Amino acid sequence: MIETLRKLPSLNGLKAFEVAARHLNFRMAAEELGVTQGAVAQQVRGLEAELGVILFERLPRTLVLTGEGRRYIADIRRAFEIISQATVELTPQPVKLTISTTPTFASKWLIPRLPDFTTCHPDLDLHILATDRVSSFHADGVDVAVRYGRPPFGPGLAHQLLFEQEIVAVCSPSLLSELGTPGTTEQLARYTLLHDAHNFWPEFIEKHFGRRDQTSFKGISFNQTSHAIEAAIAGQGVVLANRDFVARDILDDRLVRVTDGSLRGPSDFYLVWPRYRKSDALNTVLSWITAEA
Repeated sequence: MIETLRKLPSLNGLKAFEVAARHLNFRMAAEELGVTQGAVAQQVRGLEAELGVILFERLPRTLVLTGEGRRYIADIRRAFEIISQATVELTPQPVKLTISTTPTFASKWLIPRLPDFTTCHPDLDLHILATDRVSSFHADGVDVAVRYGRPPFGPGLAHQLLFEQEIVAVCSPSLLSELGTPGTTEQLARYTLLHDAHNFWPEFIEKHFGRRDQTSFKGISFNQTSHAIEAAIAGQGVVLANRDFVARDILDDRLVRVTDGSLRGPSDFYLVWPRYRKSDALNTVLSWITAEA
């Protein structure tokens, strides 16, 4: 082994040769390596002197590999690829973990909290799969899911309550100042009701205003709760949303509650994961999400 290593030519010369062979130009090779054109030319000349062969034909505007150069560069590139691959395999890779959530949970709850998590856990590489479709733990490679529903969620699945569904009515502070706090259905009718796919407005109005009929109310419908919330922030109307989804918007004065009343939703948010799947990364994510909730 020692005798073999003694036969190795200059590694700097080999690198200069490999880059120059790709560009067929000393100037462009120098730009890639961050050295002068003269330094690259000198390293290649030194390598040729050490090997006792000419690797390039120097033409006025380009380089041309000689026959020896073409044969040599093929082996040198394979050697560099082996070194590069060995280095990649030696370097610790981030642990990848996939979280499946609804689009609204991802945008209004999870994503705003991710910077703190990634700062504390740079070794974990999270993939957020946001979809209204119930993802498969096996087919979609999901490690943990946030599910809106009621247990049980399926055989072999563990679950933990994340937070209950408490629905509140919110709008922009400017809209509330303009239209006033709605204490009656007539006053509420001054607002545009922003609907999502759940449409809890009939139950909410019946509970807090004593009326279920919505024929006198104007409204806008969205298929995603997050879009309805953004419309409320923009002053387009009043929306019903999970209290946890709008907590930061309320704290930052982007939204304000229009009434103290709330509505208990039919389902809650749970963490769900395969019972057999155990890892430090999974435990870290479960503990973090639970603590944040």
